[in-house]
Amino acid sequence: MDDLSWLTAKPVAHRGYHDLNDRRWENTLSAFAAAAERGYAIECDVHLSADNVPVVIHDDDLKRLTGADGFVWQRTVAELATLRVGGTADHVPTLAEVLALVAGRVPLVVELKGTPGHDTGLVASVGALLKTYKGKVAIMSFDHWLIRDFARDAPGIPGGLTAYGRENKLIEAHFSMLAHDLAFTSYAAGDLPNPFVTFVRDRLKMPVITWTIRDQPAIDITFRYADQMTFEGFEPETMRLA
Repeated sequence: MDDLSWLTAKPVAHRGYHDLNDRRWENTLSAFAAAAERGYAIECDVHLSADNVPVVIHDDDLKRLTGADGFVWQRTVAELATLRVGGTADHVPTLAEVLALVAGRVPLVVELKGTPGHDTGLVASVGALLKTYKGKVAIMSFDHWLIRDFARDAPGIPGGLTAYGRENKLIEAHFSMLAHDLAFTSYAAGDLPNPFVTFVRDRLKMPVITWTIRDQPAIDITFRYADQMTFEGFEPETMRLA
């Protein structure tokens, strides 16, 4: 297994270093610049535009983040670029813009957001961009149908499973994804410990990061059962690490 110590070396800023969408909004170039300046790794979310360009936004519905009606997959990248996030000066960025901004200064963890019927080519499009990127980068997804394409469409890029839950059915589904060359997992902190995370961390020596950490109890859980946190809403240096 490749050395992924860089993935857990620094706290991961959830959707960039934003201020809980007061003035600096999630998944914007401003949030990513702030994270890179502070030396934090960055997590971001990617959907496909109508013209098959990876764009960085969490929701498939545009309303919460831009005030616009409709869905990401209904708009071209040019149309998305005109939308302001939270009424700020920031637009919906492309993944290419984020890569150019970060430029290898800190690690990136790119979460691919599946939209059934509208995500064909998402893994390939992201893989093509990352193929020439010089910085440390990994991809991950909740969506098993996307993970099954990682090895083929994004070869050489560490791929992870984003996951949650303790129920047997969910745990069994997570174990089934180990057949697809997972390199790490990002797991909901509130669902730790569980047999899947214990197995991949202790037996497979696979890095485990947690999401989404907002307070001291979640920090304590993270460093008891995992290796690093994906955080938002605070400065990690001001909190006690268990």
